[in-house]
Amino acid sequence: MPKFRPVTHVIFDMDGLILDTEKLYKSTVAAIVSDYGKIYSPEVRLAVMGTKAFDSAKIIVESLNIPITVEEFATRAKEEQAKVMGDANLMPGAERLIRHLHYSKVPIAIATSSSHENFVLKTAKHAELFRYFHHIVKGSEDPEVKEGKPAPDIFLVASRRFQAMPPPEKCLVFEDSPNGVKAAVRAGMQVVMVPEEYVPDEYKQDATIVLKSLLDFKPEDFGLPPFPN
Repeated sequence: MPKFRPVTHVIFDMDGLILDTEKLYKSTVAAIVSDYGKIYSPEVRLAVMGTKAFDSAKIIVESLNIPITVEEFATRAKEEQAKVMGDANLMPGAERLIRHLHYSKVPIAIATSSSHENFVLKTAKHAELFRYFHHIVKGSEDPEVKEGKPAPDIFLVASRRFQAMPPPEKCLVFEDSPNGVKAAVRAGMQVVMVPEEYVPDEYKQDATIVLKSLLDFKPEDFGLPPFPN
C-alpha cells in the first residue's frame, strides 16, 4: 500500500469534481464547433479541462482551426453555458465528503477556474453546501492567480488564504483534470484524482492516488478523521 503524507487542509476543484458540469461543457462546446464542421475531440477536451475560460477558448479555436476570434468563441460559449449550468448536479460522494470534513473541523477551500458570475450560476442549487468552505478562489478573475492550471498559482493562493497558512505539503487537493493534477503537484501538494472514464492512463500518472469516485476516498489514509460507521 502506498505511503501517503498526513495533511491538515483540503482544497477542492469544482467542475467535474464537486459539480457534474463537464458533460454540460462538452455538449455546449460540441454544438458550437459543429456549426463550423468540427468535432470536439477527447484530445481537445483533455487540453482544456481545468483551464480558465479564455484559455479554453483559445485552445479550442486554435486546435480546431475555427474561423472566428477567440473573443467571439468565448462570448458564445459563455452565452450557451449560461442556459444550462444552473442545472448542474452534485457528483457522487461530494456532499458526503464535504459535510464530513466540515463537521470534523478540517479547513476546506475551493480552487476553481470559474469566474464569479459562473460560480454563482453553477452553485445556486447547492448554496447551503458551498457555505461550508473557508474560502473560494476563482482563478479567472483573481488578481493573485497570474497563470491558470497547469501552473500552480491557484493552489498556492488557496493555501495562503487559510487562517493557519499551512505549507503546501500539508494540503490535499481533489481534482478531476490532468491540468489540475499537474498544478497541484507543481504546488508541492498531494492530489486525489477522480477522472472521467475517457481520460487515458498516461494522464493519471502524476496523481498521488486515482479513484473512480469520491465515494471511494478514505480520509484516514491522509491522517484525516475517518467517516463514521
